[in-house]
Amino acid sequence: MDGDPIELVASVGALDAVVVALREFLHRSGAVRAVAVVDREPGQGPAVIDCARLMPIEVDYGDRVVHLPHAIELDAEPPPLPDVRQLPPFDVDAAKGEIAAPLGGVAHLAEAVRDLAAALGGRNVAMAQFATNDPDAPLAITARADGSEPIVLALGEEEFPMEPDWP
Repeated sequence: MDGDPIELVASVGALDAVVVALREFLHRSGAVRAVAVVDREPGQGPAVIDCARLMPIEVDYGDRVVHLPHAIELDAEPPPLPDVRQLPPFDVDAAKGEIAAPLGGVAHLAEAVRDLAAALGGRNVAMAQFATNDPDAPLAITARADGSEPIVLALGEEEFPMEPDWP
């Protein structure tokens, strides 16, 4: 697949609703990137939908990758999305694994990503990256739709699982 041209498409069919959901979450939350890993039909591997600010939306089916223009109109309704407010970039020290954020800020975003994953359903996974004062260490939050695994915070390359009983 490396070096193969990437196909530009106007729809990804059944995944259009996930594209719309990620794009809407990205815009509402101020995230720099929102990604979903979505189960498909039995016998097919999961699809990875990657929606970054001002970039084409990438859908990786495992055997081929397609792009959609970021602002393309899709005939799909997203699932109900969580309420989320935009927060300023967090001050971080990646070497120490420290995040300075408004009181409850990280918990608010973790809850929103958890709720986004739940809206995607099944055992699907949602991940969102948020800006920090260190461009090499964005804050990433990952959650599984069914809650079978703890929410994971990542700062740069370091991962920190949240307590299983949170909140």
